[in-house]
Amino acid sequence: MAFPHRPDAPELPDFSMLKRLARDQLIYLLEQLPGKKDLFIEADLMSPLDRIANVSILKQHEVDKLYKVENKPALSSSEQLCFLVRPRIKNMRYIASLVNADKMAGRTRKYKVIFSPQKFYACEMVLEEEGVYGDVSCDEWAFSLLPLDVDLLSMELPEFFRDYFLEGDQRWINTLAQALHLLSTLYGPFPNCYGIGRCAKMSYELWKRLEEEEDGETKGRRPEIGQIFLLDRDVDFVTALCSQVVYEGLVDDTFRIKCGSVDFGPEVTSSDKSLKVLLNAEDKVFNEIRNEHFSNVFSFLSQKAAASLMLLLGRDWGGPRRRGMDIKQMKNFVSQELKGLKQEHRLLSLHIGACESIMKKKTKQDFQELIKTEHALLEGFNIRESTSYIEEHIDRQVSPIESLRLMCLLSITENGLIPKDYRSLKTQYLQSYGPEHLLTFSNLRRAGLLTEQAPGDTLTAVESKVSKLVTDKAAGKITDAFSSLAKRSNFRAISKKLNLIPRVDGEYDLKVPRDMAYVFSGAYVPLSCRIIEQVLERRGWQGLDEVVRLLNCSELAFTDMTKDDKASSESLRLILVVFLGGCTFSEISALRFLGREKGYRFIFLTTAVTNSARLMEAMSEVKA
Repeated sequence: MAFPHRPDAPELPDFSMLKRLARDQLIYLLEQLPGKKDLFIEADLMSPLDRIANVSILKQHEVDKLYKVENKPALSSSEQLCFLVRPRIKNMRYIASLVNADKMAGRTRKYKVIFSPQKFYACEMVLEEEGVYGDVSCDEWAFSLLPLDVDLLSMELPEFFRDYFLEGDQRWINTLAQALHLLSTLYGPFPNCYGIGRCAKMSYELWKRLEEEEDGETKGRRPEIGQIFLLDRDVDFVTALCSQVVYEGLVDDTFRIKCGSVDFGPEVTSSDKSLKVLLNAEDKVFNEIRNEHFSNVFSFLSQKAAASLMLLLGRDWGGPRRRGMDIKQMKNFVSQELKGLKQEHRLLSLHIGACESIMKKKTKQDFQELIKTEHALLEGFNIRESTSYIEEHIDRQVSPIESLRLMCLLSITENGLIPKDYRSLKTQYLQSYGPEHLLTFSNLRRAGLLTEQAPGDTLTAVESKVSKLVTDKAAGKITDAFSSLAKRSNFRAISKKLNLIPRVDGEYDLKVPRDMAYVFSGAYVPLSCRIIEQVLERRGWQGLDEVVRLLNCSELAFTDMTKDDKASSESLRLILVVFLGGCTFSEISALRFLGREKGYRFIFLTTAVTNSARLMEAMSEVKA
């Protein structure tokens, strides 16, 4: 059921070294404040920190009490305060208010601010403005690579997407270049490098500059990872906007996987408690179903649970195995195997509970109808019907985020909405969910997620002359008529060029997938994954000029191949894919499938794991 790796597939590097490095560096920084201290941690650093250094490790290094950075006075009585924060202005104001409150009370303590993953000049400026710059010492915890799984590294920087793709803020590019530099220092140089997108190109250039400055560090090293691919999220918004149907993606869409773990509520655990579960390859049950289409998961789990129960009830307990056992072997069986079976049974019941919960929620939402509409949009059929479905979705106030997502999917697949539809959908949305969403529309427009076709996009010079000859009212109608015959969108053209919509004779067999389209029920091959597949096949962008032009990336696709004989054929089949702006579990599953088919092993590095809801929330000005 899980993707068995081909016997000839290369081994994955051991990324536990990254955790050890991060932990050692944090301990070093804490020890620079000798003696007892209280540690204030920013909320979104808590989960990553927990994966690196748990509370007992912090206690060993004289951290007395832990506090969350929040907008209220600190109750700490310690003489030394340490703050572990992201480089954000609001955090600086919070720290400054604590320091100034102490000054007013005539109290002196030591303050240390540890920025993760780096400090920004703007933060120091705020501390200076608030008059506390001389009272605090500042340091950096350059922790930017968290191994969430054997093949997945995350920078845990969800703000990267909004900062870069909406605000045009390039400050995180340095963090990314440093992370790539660290990887090449630890695992040897990357002989072949490909990329597409403005952010990818800038990150690559800065990373190469860092390599040149520290020339010689990776010279002579054998590369462990032979190829690297950098890809901007805005090269493919469509995939990120689609509903996920592989198990791991659905769990993320339904329960929100955060930093590699998920909180299953009472509806899943069948008790009155919630349970935090780590989802990775070590969970043997999860590892078998994570990449599977959801339609196969429930029956597989049920069969496995029945078999596990039989073993637990001791089906072979009275068999020949037991008769030949001495007391020591029997003790070993009870302590080891039975324990393993119980653990497996517990995991099985959890995942069955999760499946039931997902099915209940999806039935309520009429998931089939939603998926049908998405497939119609991807294929460019029944656009009128799909638009009506979105309008109904808005009128019924199903969910502001879902409605936005569907509008964006319609806009991108159709290369912008015709003005009449744009105005109508926007008006209905604001009336249904409230005028406070007005700024969100401006953001979506700026990011290219929800746009309106300009009349110039659709009218040729002759058509414009014709419309000038008739009255304004009629001209409006003609423009509308031409708009509905608007030029074929880039998505349609790209889709055709790269064969993203597979032609299927008969039913698509989701149990035995034939291509990456299975991650969207056989309806669509993720564009990002198809690009990676094509570039690896061609060893560069040659022959893909038209696709690159349609993606508006003519200047932004690059190939850098060194004539390095040290790269073994095994290392060339190990490929690091870097997603700038987030990647989805669907894309990870699709590339794992491609790896199994072609004998590659993919490693993923993402600024954060994302999905359609996170994408929309990042663009929204209305906080949920």
